[in-house]
Amino acid sequence: MRKGNFKRATICMLLAFIMLVAGCSNNDKTSKNSSENEDGTVTLSLFSADPHSQWDNMESPVSKKIIEETGVTLNAEFDVSGGEQKIPLMAASGEYPDLILPKGNASTLVDAKAFLDLTDLIEEHAPNLKKVYGEYIDRLKWSEEDPSIYILPTTPVDQTYWVPGTGFMLQHEVVKELGYPEIRTVKDFENAIREYKEKHPTIDGQPTLGLSLLADDWRIQISTTNPAFLATGAPDDGEYYIDPETYEATMHYRRPEEKDYFKWLNHMNDEGLIDPESFVQKYDQYLAKISSGRVLGLIDADWDVAEAQRALREAGKQERMHGMYPVTLTEEYKHPNFQDTGYLGGWGIGISVDCEDPVRAIKFIDYLASEEGQILQNWGIEGEHYEVVDGKRVISEEEMEKRNNNANYVKETGIGVLKGFSPVYGDGVTDSTGQTYTIANPDQIKDAYTDVEKEVLQNYEVEMWKDLYPQKEEFPVKKWGAGFNIPVPSGSNLELINQKCFDIVKKRIPEAILAKPEDFDKVWDQFMKDLEKAGVEEAEKEYTELVKSRVELWEGK
Repeated sequence: MRKGNFKRATICMLLAFIMLVAGCSNNDKTSKNSSENEDGTVTLSLFSADPHSQWDNMESPVSKKIIEETGVTLNAEFDVSGGEQKIPLMAASGEYPDLILPKGNASTLVDAKAFLDLTDLIEEHAPNLKKVYGEYIDRLKWSEEDPSIYILPTTPVDQTYWVPGTGFMLQHEVVKELGYPEIRTVKDFENAIREYKEKHPTIDGQPTLGLSLLADDWRIQISTTNPAFLATGAPDDGEYYIDPETYEATMHYRRPEEKDYFKWLNHMNDEGLIDPESFVQKYDQYLAKISSGRVLGLIDADWDVAEAQRALREAGKQERMHGMYPVTLTEEYKHPNFQDTGYLGGWGIGISVDCEDPVRAIKFIDYLASEEGQILQNWGIEGEHYEVVDGKRVISEEEMEKRNNNANYVKETGIGVLKGFSPVYGDGVTDSTGQTYTIANPDQIKDAYTDVEKEVLQNYEVEMWKDLYPQKEEFPVKKWGAGFNIPVPSGSNLELINQKCFDIVKKRIPEAILAKPEDFDKVWDQFMKDLEKAGVEEAEKEYTELVKSRVELWEGK
């Protein structure tokens, strides 16, 4: 589910200008970085490749408490383009904020020597980081050749997953009206959408939309292309399918079964069941359309549409919210959403070489990883967001109602605002009192369901959406973690080919879906030829070597 790298040609055109500006402004280099405030606190600059719709500017009650405890506040920038442009520009200029969360572009910054090696800082100043990572600390090493620790992974440690996260989504009203039909294959999904749409051509005075897809920049992977491997039984390894026995990598579009998946989408479009604006709409338009309640089906990740689901709930349109189903192309496949990757290193937060006080920076991150810091980020402030009763943290019904229904709860309270900036324990892990660090547990999740949602689940004879899915015990643990998490060397031939291939994907996949059915094979054949011409076979060989190196690096760690 990874974004493409910023086009090399664009970098080349801008590089000369950037370096000229950098040379002229070197004397002002530290002005955007750490600075001491009049009250004795320090402001650290931070860049995140992810947007943050609930950012509170460190002004919420929880964030103020963290400033009080650490003496650190953040001046943060959140990118809407996944860092694809900003990070290469940073590397070209040689100027960096104090803290960087680069997602899949860490190698660009590592190659530019933008990050500090955090090994000694962790050993000397970060006992909580050492405790949280525990046995996985060796997975933080960059590579066999370079054992430095540049990135502190923010993936929850020892997470128990109780929520599917991704799948095929149908409005509750659809399955309810149709008598709760089995939703197991794409044909089941298609039939439900068609039948309901024919009965209800409009919803609230607007045309009913069957399935809306999203192809806005990198999000084409989340909603349009990644589901092709998930629906054909392959786990999420980014743009490659990795053979679990040989570790050989294949660009996943070249799997024959995925051609069948996209042919199904082509059929859906020909039947008038796909939103005609799917490949031209922007992300905000997509969310607004879902929030209106007229989109029956989605194929997406829960985090990508969470804002729209909250909006529906807040508007009292519970029946127009969506359930998550483990749909696959045919029944021979099992949806691998819950396949275990082991603990993932690679994506997280790093401290740049421009940080004037790296000790203070690592101590700030270490506080967030402490028991106190994690309780603040999950539960809030005692007496304000929860009470302690008989030694246990208890959230009142009134407060839980706010958590579940106030779309701006995170921003207003600060609970969870900084959670993605440090390693944390996952759902199910208990603290020193024997209570879970997070509030997420099966009972809490079920209590948070709407009445409509509970009714739907009851009719499918399960208690949680997870129960509909194949469980992790049905799959082997992936020895390489996740393919998208393996750094591709910046400026490498592999990176260049990957970008060429992704550009082809963004052109050919929409073209194949929108083609006349009789033209689909011709478009697909051209798609395959384009990938071969771009060097996909060479890329597959190079990526295979990266996968094998990752397996060796992580063996027994």
